[in-house]
Amino acid sequence: MMVSLAWVAPVVAAQRLGELWLCRRNRGRLLARGGREVRHDTYQAMVALHVLFLASLSMESFPWRIPPDTRTWACLGALAAVTALRYWTIASLGEYWNTRVVVVPGTHLVRTGPYRWLRHPNYLVIVLEFLLLPLLMRAPVTLVLFSLANLAALRQRIRIEETALAEIVASGDGIPG
Repeated sequence: MMVSLAWVAPVVAAQRLGELWLCRRNRGRLLARGGREVRHDTYQAMVALHVLFLASLSMESFPWRIPPDTRTWACLGALAAVTALRYWTIASLGEYWNTRVVVVPGTHLVRTGPYRWLRHPNYLVIVLEFLLLPLLMRAPVTLVLFSLANLAALRQRIRIEETALAEIVASGDGIPG
């Protein structure tokens, strides 16, 4: 017996579209408060990586039917936990959550929610999703190629964020996570 997981990629895509809407709203608010976007030139590459990841996942795993075995249930359970961490992260940052790097003078580092223990919980979520979704969908090529590309992109992104954080902290202010 096989089960259809044709719903997985559309659900993930819908989540990402909702997050892009939230990002746009929050970015507008932060810029209106005097914020400035840092290294906006890297943003399109991150979006492209995620779009290509979902496309590759969908194509490699077609027709999206997999056995309802231990791996399937473990991956679905882990993805539910990772999704909860994603939304806890977003809720903890509130209006400061963004898929872009926006520095707002006069704000402070967020140290609540998952930020009590992790410096970049959203990036942990992304790494885990890039592992779990291909494992769930039995897409080994997507798993290897996009996990490596994602790690390279996140390495650059974390450097950009850390530089922005250091700049603000050095001036006596701070920015959320």
